[in-house]
Amino acid sequence: MRKKLKKGIAMALALAMALGLTACTSEPKQSEQPTGSAGIYTAGTYSAEAQGMESAVKVSVTVSESEITDVTIDVSGETAGYGADVGEPMKEAILEAQSAEVDGVSGATITSDAVKSAVQKCLDQAMGKEPAEVGGYTAGTYTAEAKGRNGAIVVSVTFSEDSIENIEITEQSETYGMAWGLTTSPVEVLPEEIVRCQSLGVDSVAGATLTSAAIKQAVADCVTQAGGDAEALKSAPVDRPEPTDETYDADVVVVGAGAAGLSAAIAANDQGAKVIVLEKQGVTGGATARSGGKIVAAGTKWQEAQGITDTPEMMFDYFKEIGGDLIDDDLLKLYCDRSAENMEWLESKGVVFQDVEAIHSSLSPWRVHNPQGGGGQKTGGSGNGAQITVPLTKDLEESGVEILYNVCADELLCSDAGVVEGISGVRPDGSRVTVNAKSVVLCTGGYAQNKEMMERYAETTEGFMTLVPTSNTGDGLVMAEAVGAQIFDSPATQVIYVSKTCGVGIKEEAGLIVNARGERVVNEYTYQYHVGQGIANSGCSYGYYIASAADPNPTVQYGLTLESTPHAATAAELAEQIGVDPAVLEATISRYNELCALGVDEDFGKPQDKMVPIEGEIYALRLDPSVTVTYGGLVTDTSARVLDDNNQPISGLYAAGEVAFTGLCGEEYPSCGLAVGTAAFFGRVAGESAAAAE
Repeated sequence: MRKKLKKGIAMALALAMALGLTACTSEPKQSEQPTGSAGIYTAGTYSAEAQGMESAVKVSVTVSESEITDVTIDVSGETAGYGADVGEPMKEAILEAQSAEVDGVSGATITSDAVKSAVQKCLDQAMGKEPAEVGGYTAGTYTAEAKGRNGAIVVSVTFSEDSIENIEITEQSETYGMAWGLTTSPVEVLPEEIVRCQSLGVDSVAGATLTSAAIKQAVADCVTQAGGDAEALKSAPVDRPEPTDETYDADVVVVGAGAAGLSAAIAANDQGAKVIVLEKQGVTGGATARSGGKIVAAGTKWQEAQGITDTPEMMFDYFKEIGGDLIDDDLLKLYCDRSAENMEWLESKGVVFQDVEAIHSSLSPWRVHNPQGGGGQKTGGSGNGAQITVPLTKDLEESGVEILYNVCADELLCSDAGVVEGISGVRPDGSRVTVNAKSVVLCTGGYAQNKEMMERYAETTEGFMTLVPTSNTGDGLVMAEAVGAQIFDSPATQVIYVSKTCGVGIKEEAGLIVNARGERVVNEYTYQYHVGQGIANSGCSYGYYIASAADPNPTVQYGLTLESTPHAATAAELAEQIGVDPAVLEATISRYNELCALGVDEDFGKPQDKMVPIEGEIYALRLDPSVTVTYGGLVTDTSARVLDDNNQPISGLYAAGEVAFTGLCGEEYPSCGLAVGTAAFFGRVAGESAAAAE
């Protein structure tokens, strides 16, 4: 059994895009005019629900004849740290206001709106209000917009007097490969579904719920413009199939459709196996689609084209030096030796690689490969991972491989002899899907969205954000552990420091970074891990990126335009705004400017050309930690077979990707592109092994 990491989280700290996350959660404001009055309700308890960010928000409201006496709010399916935290503050606000018309919780607008909508439905029931009729439009075409994840989504809606005739999304800048670009993405499917059902109560696309909500909000605005009742349309019935249990037979069933799962399914299909894929969300991509899509590899033709000398042996030695005896030499060497071949395999499946960069421009050799920037994304930026997952998804679809969406796998099926023979899962409507198969490949991602698992494996990350999909709840670990799989108990996770408001990151930026006390603690121009490590090692859980208008980074410049960004004419005034000792921040900025003028960073060794003085108006962008990759997980061999506690393979069970991110790095995340690269490679290995199994 492999050696376990020492307790205490080892953070592979980086600064990265915040994927459009909004401001920190704050208490909601109450309406000034409570609406309750004597004798308006029929006493009792009423229930309703409305679509939230990630799930149906369920509410029960208890009323007397004259007032709201209790509110029960179930937001357990919403995002931890955001929507999942609105229950109590919203309840208090509603009870105080005696109305659903209260301000929402900042940072969780969609969930807050769902709570208010569900509460209003309950109150309407209590007041005996009949549902408004759908229709009664003024014929014509109307336009409206609503804020999506990345910006405004503009729709054009055409009405007859009785119905919505057509919906066209005319402008959007949402994330490629999640919000649009797939056959199941909301931009592709929601307009048609709303028209088909004549309802705004259609399901949001799991995995792209913010975009889904914005599309429905913009259409609702058009409904109102046309003289219709948008609230009635939200409650209009949706034609859904009756819940029906289904059973399938396959040679290989792959669970999860990120880089690992898609690669596994393609590889197994290429070997002639009948393959079925189960995906928990409504779109493929998983955590890979949200990532920068970078892949670390050595000895590639892309490196050669840029004049870079590198070998698999050099890459192995680098990773081994950082990871030490926590590295599984056989697994890592296999990846390094075949990393170039893996890149060419991905290229053969439609992935286009654009160039090669270093994990940081101060380090060499350059071996981090960027997929082609596309779909409005910057090369290597958050969301660019879809340049990998979209081509792989299209390859699967063109090959006729069936992908069953919105299925949460929850049980491995085993024979009396302990051989894995299939898997079972549940749909949102409660119906079950069973797939009988000779081999099961688990590619379910990590567990960063599972609070209990985070407490079990990564005890010190309580209160951290997470940027991974809400589907990353450790399902594969739970299922595999139940059939005797060995789990590498690693408390280490990759944690990145991000700005919740603008996504400013520290990778090549030239600004000043301070900890929560206003102290400079690190050379800002170094590999991401070491920058974040400097903040953490100073005893602070967050820090600030201090900048002036002269900062050359475009993302920083965007952050400076936001009203929520603290700024002031002096360091002392800024310190007061962010809760830092003015004398400390003044001294820090003064010393930094002194070093800029001197041309030598005597304190931390930052290169002279990266030293930009802080002058004029001063801004502070808060940086908070967020978990992006969970380490450890299932233990596998070089054939991607899942091992038991005796290091023996469990017959019929394979795994790849973050669910089995074991033995590939130590406490420090050594390079961008390791998680995605190994996911795609070992996904292939798992698919080939599963297809060859008797």
